[in-house]
Amino acid sequence: MHATSLTAKAALVTGASRGIGRAIALGLAAQGSSVAVAYRKNDVQAAEVVRTITESGGMAVSLQADLSQLDEIDRLFHQAEANLGPLDIVVANAADAVVKPFTECTEADYDRIFDTNAKGVFFTLQQAARRLRDGGRIIVTSTGGTKMFFTDTSLYLGSKGAVEQFVRVLSREVATRAITVNAVSPGFTDTDLLPDRDRTMAAELSPFGRIGTPAEVAEVAVFLASDAARWVTGQNIGAGGGVF
Repeated sequence: MHATSLTAKAALVTGASRGIGRAIALGLAAQGSSVAVAYRKNDVQAAEVVRTITESGGMAVSLQADLSQLDEIDRLFHQAEANLGPLDIVVANAADAVVKPFTECTEADYDRIFDTNAKGVFFTLQQAARRLRDGGRIIVTSTGGTKMFFTDTSLYLGSKGAVEQFVRVLSREVATRAITVNAVSPGFTDTDLLPDRDRTMAAELSPFGRIGTPAEVAEVAVFLASDAARWVTGQNIGAGGGVF
């Protein structure tokens, strides 16, 4: 079997109804993995991801959950296992963003972003660490923005900075079970989180003269999910087209 094949693997991808999460779900399925497509509110888009996978001969289910709620994270994992069996791969991709000056962010803004991006990811990783089969893969989507200087993104980047540290610590704690834990940090990518006002500037920052595609980021995640990446753990892999 090729080292990047994921045949007979079971994966859970959060935030998988659109953007990078969608591309990761499709990429894992293309390599043979069965996929639980987790989403919070975009049920029509999640169903489309499942349909795309199944029409290509793959196995996928869509599962709704609000990852800011611990009981829903637990339910999500139970449902994923009930549908797919024991999990081999968990991709914590769900995230939210608020774009505001630091001095204008409210407590409600803080709670909204950190409940999903930090708390939600923390307890998703905790469930993954408890439930994954030995030799499993845990992957977190962060952002290249934590290595750069931006205005109006304090909550988003702060939450992602926390996630990067979760990866480093957890990678040491699960290594005895041959489980790897890594982050992927996209650069400017063609998703609805990239404002139109920033697209020209973003393309100019890359030596390639363009922004990235979700599929290009997803290929890095799929590699990290494979046996070819068994010697890679505790890392933050940049997928930014040379921007950072």
